[in-house]
Amino acid sequence: MQSFTELNLNPSLMQSITRMHFKIPTPVQAQAIPPALLGKDILGTAQTGTGKTLCYGIACINKLLNDRASNALIICPTRELAVQVGDVLNGLIENSMNIKSAVLIGGESMHKQLKQLHRRPRLIIGTPGRLNDHLKRKSLKLHQSYFLVLDETDRMLDMGFTPQIEQILKFVPKRHQTLLFSATLPQNILKITERYLNDPIRIRVGSTTTPISKIKQEVIQVNEGEKYNKLLEELYKRKGSILIFVKTKRNADKMAGRLHNDGHRCDCMHGNLRQSKRQKTLIAFRSGKIRILISTELAARGLDVPSIQHVINYHLPQVPEDFIHRIGRTARAGAEGCALTFLTPNDRQMWNGIQRLIDPNVKQEFNNFKKSNHRRKRFSRFKQRGNNEGKSFKKNYFERFNNNEHRRKKKFRFKKHSRRGKKRPF
Repeated sequence: MQSFTELNLNPSLMQSITRMHFKIPTPVQAQAIPPALLGKDILGTAQTGTGKTLCYGIACINKLLNDRASNALIICPTRELAVQVGDVLNGLIENSMNIKSAVLIGGESMHKQLKQLHRRPRLIIGTPGRLNDHLKRKSLKLHQSYFLVLDETDRMLDMGFTPQIEQILKFVPKRHQTLLFSATLPQNILKITERYLNDPIRIRVGSTTTPISKIKQEVIQVNEGEKYNKLLEELYKRKGSILIFVKTKRNADKMAGRLHNDGHRCDCMHGNLRQSKRQKTLIAFRSGKIRILISTELAARGLDVPSIQHVINYHLPQVPEDFIHRIGRTARAGAEGCALTFLTPNDRQMWNGIQRLIDPNVKQEFNNFKKSNHRRKRFSRFKQRGNNEGKSFKKNYFERFNNNEHRRKKKFRFKKHSRRGKKRPF
């Protein structure tokens, strides 16, 4: 498929695609959209930033236009991804289509979402937790949801959403079309595939463990105490927007405060912040009001900000696969980007694991990058402080300690017990 005009799409949808200047489909779109339009189930894996959202979005809206009795449900792992998917699909929906949508995510007003549901939307986008909340309240009905999308499924299962997803699928009709997209295919996803997908079409585009070729990767070896000063040097040298990944929420808050005090326009985003604050920060980062965004793994999946020019791994991720998703936030939609990674002596094992994931035949690096040994450093200082007889300070110290003249005995003070009249140490 060379262009979207080759697809037998609804004229209203084709007009919307032309208006948004979508002309040449990406490889995953060229392979997945035609069978999805025929009603086939899809099991797809592709590199991040290859246009998977538009892939299932076109098939979804075309289904809603051609079948007025059908609704659609899209399940996403994070609130930010759900909002982003909603923005993309609402951009394809024109007023003449008469398709209403609702985004149901945690952290937002339930009253506001109930108002959206009273309008009887045919397109539902949400996170598993809030979808289950509405199902329990019976404010959400899925008996006509004949089109289902599970986006970033491996991430949802990693976050422990398996029971909630299975609970949601109980309310979906048995005969429905399912499009499942995942970066990896672990055993738990294959079980869901066997249970809920009917003879799916397997779509595999590129390697999910290989970064996009347009990402320039850089590595800096540094000690932990010098890392922040080195980060400041890199921030001053680089131009454009920067996304910095740290390990914990506390690290994100602390880093944002330090960079703000050093004169940088920055903010942080993590799971402990209110949804309104997270959304406000993301909008400010997209619009360029802040240049630097510090985040935990929250921003590693699905975040689409085309203007991100640099991704900096201040801390390595806990799982090697997350490294691919992190650096995939740059070089989106054919653009070029840069990924910088700081390595300390303690990162040797994780970095070798990341390298094995990207290329199993790669020669292991940083094996000679030794971990710091504070005890060895302390005893090395003893040797420098030797006495005139040539003895090390360590040896001389223990000789003096073992000498009875320098040995001190513990002296106990006694006081009289009030009841028994016995003396006891305290």
